[in-house]
Amino acid sequence: MKLTKLAIAPLVLAAQPLLAQEAPINHDAEYYILQSQRSAQWAEDDAAVDDALAGFREANGGKAPNIISVLIDDLGFGDMGIPELNALRGYETPNINDFSDEAMRLVRMYTEPSCTPTRVAQMTGRLPVRMGMGDTAVDIAGFGLPGDEVILPEVLKQAGYATSHVGKWHMGDIAESWAMNQGFDYAQMAVHQQGQLTIFNDDAIKEGVSVANNDYLPTYTLDAFFRPDASHMMTVIEGEAGGPIREIRMEEGERWNAAKYGEMNQAFQDKMMEELSRLAGGEEPFFLQYWPMLPLDNTRTGREGPQSPNGGLYADKMQLVDRWLGDMFDEMETLGIAENTIVVVMGDNGHFTKYSPQSGYTPMIFRGGKADTTEGGVRTDAFIRWPGMIEADSMLNSIIHVSDIYTTLARFAGADEYIPRDRLVDGVDQTASILFDDEQKGRRDHVIIYSDDKPKAIVKDQLKLKLPPPGENPIVAKFYNLYHDTREEYSVSTEVGAWGGQEFVRILARHKARKENFPDAPPAFGMPYEGVENIRPETQEAVDAFIIRKESPNQ
Repeated sequence: MKLTKLAIAPLVLAAQPLLAQEAPINHDAEYYILQSQRSAQWAEDDAAVDDALAGFREANGGKAPNIISVLIDDLGFGDMGIPELNALRGYETPNINDFSDEAMRLVRMYTEPSCTPTRVAQMTGRLPVRMGMGDTAVDIAGFGLPGDEVILPEVLKQAGYATSHVGKWHMGDIAESWAMNQGFDYAQMAVHQQGQLTIFNDDAIKEGVSVANNDYLPTYTLDAFFRPDASHMMTVIEGEAGGPIREIRMEEGERWNAAKYGEMNQAFQDKMMEELSRLAGGEEPFFLQYWPMLPLDNTRTGREGPQSPNGGLYADKMQLVDRWLGDMFDEMETLGIAENTIVVVMGDNGHFTKYSPQSGYTPMIFRGGKADTTEGGVRTDAFIRWPGMIEADSMLNSIIHVSDIYTTLARFAGADEYIPRDRLVDGVDQTASILFDDEQKGRRDHVIIYSDDKPKAIVKDQLKLKLPPPGENPIVAKFYNLYHDTREEYSVSTEVGAWGGQEFVRILARHKARKENFPDAPPAFGMPYEGVENIRPETQEAVDAFIIRKESPNQ
């Protein structure tokens, strides 16, 4: 441990804040190990990036690029963008497939294992553990993303961007965590997630797909609030920065069901298209974030029948998402903004395997799914298109973590000077690797995979260590060569552990030592739904029950 502290001390000193934003961004320890070996090359690459971005701005009338970011729920690697794998699945995503041919495929994109952590990492550029957001809440919880996190739209706004969010949010049910209070000029967002909206609802209960409620007589039930009621939770809210926030499309006494979920998804799509047109007509560059709730849909109520040879609920709804994105791509052409807009389309984590195979999806190339730290939980399709700037129909095999989206998009926008220097930022700048289609220009060669607040695995190059329990010798722990063994079924502990065991332990030790200077913090806590003007009586009753539960240990 003494050696680790001595080794990291110069790195800490080198990363101390200087004057204002002239200071370098504070990164995790492994970044500085690469920097010490590649600083001259990075300096050349940075100069080339500056020239390329300046050239774009000059050709674009001095204006930064627009940015559209699309994050799709619970898709495994290969579920979109590859027609051959579409054929194996028995469904089609032709619009995304065409888009991927015009884009760069980020084939080693790593996310977090579930919804909330991935969204937090993309928005903050930081591992969710750093602000206590590694957990995924499914009902009223009274916590969320702290207001002092500087998320991507806040960074972009300082560089002159207009910002808008439509769709899922799932980063807290307290006001300070919401999109319109975190840098978006406008937001229409689902407060919670599809557990509430497609699993707890009345039709799901009748169909027997619910994981929380059952169709039963409450003959012996005493605690009326033990099982969450989707109809009592808040659904969709809308508002502008600094203005009133209201729940929309849900009336007092109304029950949430499959039809309401369908209406909500269509309304999100319509609002996204409306926002696209509005923003494109403005003078400012814009950042439009669209996070659909589909393809997650767990009920067959109201369904017209199979929409594909696959016929699975998620697979069929993924075809609808593909049509919707096709409409967005077409509208971009009509508006004349396709050439000066960066578009990112990616998944947020692996399949929701609890509903496999009836969803139409099972793990394919990688093993595992949502909430797993195997590759199937954290490897997703990811594409980035920027005509004339990013090589079309290209493939980048650099390791990229979802937090890198934050730093990289900020650099593309000329907003990286507004990334905060008073905290550790995990996301690294991957602009050179992406713009010049060169893995050797990447600035990441590892990821540490967390489950909630516990590190569970480390990937370095093509090797992966499943972290052993405390006290177990890392030399005999489970190592995998991901090029040889994508499904992590054949451990190479003997071949790798003898030399790699201690090397991987040192990566984790440096990561933990860095926390001595940048310690993890808790999430923000507060009153659920506070600040919403038109809270329904049944929702207030559910909040009151939450407060009683929270305060009961102090009675």
